[in-house]
Amino acid sequence: MTVDDQAARASVEKVEALLAKLTTEEKVNLVSGLGFNLNFAQPEAFETVPGAAGYTYPVPRLNIPSIVLADGPAGLRIWPDRPGHNRKYYATAFPIATALASTWDVDLLNAFGHSVGHEAREYGADLWLAPGMNIHRDPLGGRNYEYFSEDPFLSGMLAAATVDGIQAEGVGATIKHYVANNQETNRVTVDTKVSERALREIYLRGFEIAVKSSKPWSVMSSYNQVNGTTVSEHEQLLIHVLRHEWGFDGVVMTDWFGGYNAVAQMKAGNELLMPGMPERTEAIRTALDSGDLDEAVLDRNARFILDVVFRSLTANDHLRSDSPDLPANARHARQAAADGVVLLKNASATLPLSPSARVAAFGTGSYDFIAGGVGSGDVNEAYTVSLVEGLEARGIRLDAALSEMYATYEAEEKAKLPKKRMFFELAPSIPEMPLSEQCLERAVADNDLAMITLSRDSGEFQDRSLEGDFYLTLAEQSMIDEVSRTFRAAGKPVVMVINSGNVIEVASWEDKVDAIVLPWMGGQEAGHAVADVLLGDVNPSGKLPTTFPVRYQDVPSAEHFPGIELDGEGQVFAGGLMVAKPAEVTYAEGIYVGYRYYDAFEVAPLYPFGFGLSYTTFEYSDLVLSDEQFKGVIRVSVMVTNTGEVAGKESVQLYLSAPSHKQHKPVRELKGFAKTGTLQPGGAETLTMLLDARALASFYDDQAAWIADAGSYTVYLAASSRDLRLSDEFHLAEDIVVESDLTELSPADNPDQLIPGQR
Repeated sequence: MTVDDQAARASVEKVEALLAKLTTEEKVNLVSGLGFNLNFAQPEAFETVPGAAGYTYPVPRLNIPSIVLADGPAGLRIWPDRPGHNRKYYATAFPIATALASTWDVDLLNAFGHSVGHEAREYGADLWLAPGMNIHRDPLGGRNYEYFSEDPFLSGMLAAATVDGIQAEGVGATIKHYVANNQETNRVTVDTKVSERALREIYLRGFEIAVKSSKPWSVMSSYNQVNGTTVSEHEQLLIHVLRHEWGFDGVVMTDWFGGYNAVAQMKAGNELLMPGMPERTEAIRTALDSGDLDEAVLDRNARFILDVVFRSLTANDHLRSDSPDLPANARHARQAAADGVVLLKNASATLPLSPSARVAAFGTGSYDFIAGGVGSGDVNEAYTVSLVEGLEARGIRLDAALSEMYATYEAEEKAKLPKKRMFFELAPSIPEMPLSEQCLERAVADNDLAMITLSRDSGEFQDRSLEGDFYLTLAEQSMIDEVSRTFRAAGKPVVMVINSGNVIEVASWEDKVDAIVLPWMGGQEAGHAVADVLLGDVNPSGKLPTTFPVRYQDVPSAEHFPGIELDGEGQVFAGGLMVAKPAEVTYAEGIYVGYRYYDAFEVAPLYPFGFGLSYTTFEYSDLVLSDEQFKGVIRVSVMVTNTGEVAGKESVQLYLSAPSHKQHKPVRELKGFAKTGTLQPGGAETLTMLLDARALASFYDDQAAWIADAGSYTVYLAASSRDLRLSDEFHLAEDIVVESDLTELSPADNPDQLIPGQR
C-alpha cells in the first residue's frame, strides 16, 4: 500500500467515524453553506476571509471546521479592505482564461495554477471556484472571457493543467459551470435543448478530460436546465455521468442560489447547496420527517462534503500568512500575458517597434486598460498597467499633448457615469474622444506612428450586444478612419491593440491598419506585457483559442442565441441580483461549433481557430507516425525549425480526420497540441503527441457508445485549423467500442442539428 493509499484510507475511516457521530440536524446543516454577505464593509462573524464567496457549515463539537470558498478564475477574488486594518489585501489579477488559452501551453497553465494556489493558501482560502470551462458557443456570450475556448479538448487539457497546479499547493479547484451554461441571458431559467451527441462531444468533453486527468476537488453545477431538467437536480448528469462513468470523487456544489428544489438536489447528487438559504435547509428537514428524503441520501452527501473538508488546509491546521509573494506573482502574470498575446496582422513588418519610435496613442483604452471582466470573475488588484504606462516604462516617447487631452477628456466623462451599486454591475463605457483636424495634423507631424486601442468590457448577468459591442460604435469607426487617413497619407503606420475579453468584428476595418495586436484582457501587468511584445522582447507566440468570423451572421448559433422567452412571469433570484424569464435555447448547430462549423460548411473565417503570427517563421518537417495500423496508440512526432531571424516559440496543432461512412463528422478535430521551447534562429525541436482509441471515437446516440470506426484516419500537423502543414494516414482494421452502455441524457425527440450538405 502506497503512502497516498494509506492517507486516503485514513481519510475514509475518519469521515466514517465522524459521520456516525453527527446528528441528523448537523448533517442537514452540513449540506448547506453559511450564507452570503454582499456588505463587505461589515463582515459576518463567520467570515475569516472577507470577500470570499462562501463557507461550509462547521460542527465545532466534532472539530469539523468551516472551509473557505473564494471566486476566480483570473485570480483570487477577496475583498482588499478589512475593518480595523490599515493595510490592503490585494490579489494578483492574472490574464483572463481566454488569454491564458491563447498560450496553448500546459506548463504555463500549471504554473498559473501554482501561483493562484499560493495566494489562496496564504490568504486562507481552501477551495477556489475555478477554472471556468464552458464553451465559446457564441461570441456574444457575456462570460466568454472566463472560459478557455470554443474547443473542448483544448479547454479540458488547459483546465486539467490549472487544476494540477492549484491542488499541488493544497488548495482545491472547482471546475464550472457544469454543463451547457453558455449564455447569461435568462441563465437561471433557460432550458438548453441539445442532442446527446453534441452534449457528449462538445459540452461535457472538456469536463470529462479535467475530471479524469486532474481529479478536481469540486464541480459546480450550473443554473440552467438541460432538456427539461435543472442541472443541479439532474441525477443522470451528476451521479451517472460524473461519478459512475468518469469516477469523480469530489463534491458537487450548486452555483450560488442555484436550483429550485432542495430535496430533488439532494437526491440527484448535488451535495452542497451554496451559499446557504434557510428555506432550503428547512425543506430538507421537512422531507426527512415525512420520509420523502431517506437519511441514507443525506449521509451519502455529507460524506462527500466531509471528505473535501478534511483534505483542506484549514482542517490540516495550515497557518496562513496573509502575505503572499505578490511581486513574484506579478512577474508570472506579466509572462503569461505576454505569451497570450496574439499577433493578427503585421503588414510590412510594422512590428516590432524601434526603441526610438515616437508614438501617438489614440483611444480611451490606451490610457485605461481593462484588466478583466466584471462579476464573480473579477479580481481586486492593486493596480493595472495601461498601454501608455507600459510603453513609457520602456522609454518610448509618447505624444504628451495628446495624452493630456485624453486625461482631461476621460476625467470629465467618467465623472458623468453613475456610481456602481455593486461589483457585479457592468458600468457603461465612455464614448471615444472626438478628434479635430488640428489635433490629427499636429500628431502626425510629431510622431512616427499611431497606436489605437479598442476596449471592451463584459461580465456576469448580461450577454453582449451586436451594435456598439461586437460591431464598433460610430465614434470608434470615425476614430479609425481619421487616424488611418491622416497617418497613412504621411507614410506612417497605424497599429491596433484590441483590449477585449471577447471576439469583435474586425473585417470591416482590418485594411485601415497595418498591424493588429490582441492581448485580450491581460490582467494587471497587461501594459508591460504588450510593450514587451510591441518592442520585440517577447516574440508573440499566442494563437487563437476561438474563431473570429467575418460577420456575426456567419456564426453557427447566430439564429438561435440566446434563445426565446416563453410565456410566464419573470422571476427574481438572489435578493434581486438576478432576474430571469422562462426561456429555452436550441443548440441547432449540434456538434458544429466554432471551427468544426466553418470547415464543414465551407464558411471562411477572418482569423481561424489556432491562428497567430510571429516575428519569425517556422518550418514543420519529418512527420512520423509510430505505426501504419492502429494498435491501441499512435505516437505522432514532428520537427519544428525556426527558419527566421528572431528567436521564438511555436504551438503545433494536431487535427484528426475520421471515417464518416456511418455518421456525419467534422472535417477534422483538434486531438493534440504541443509547444516548443524558445528556438533560436536555425534551432529545431521534435514534438511528440499521442492518439489513443478515445481520440479516434465519436459518440453514437443510437448505441449510447463511443465508437472508433474502422477505416483510414488522416493526421494533420497545423499552424491553425486552416493552415495545414503536414499530413499522413493510419488505418484501423475493425471498429473499437471504446465505451458503451452509457447513460441516456436526452429525450427521444433530440433537437434538429446541422448536417453538412443539408443546410
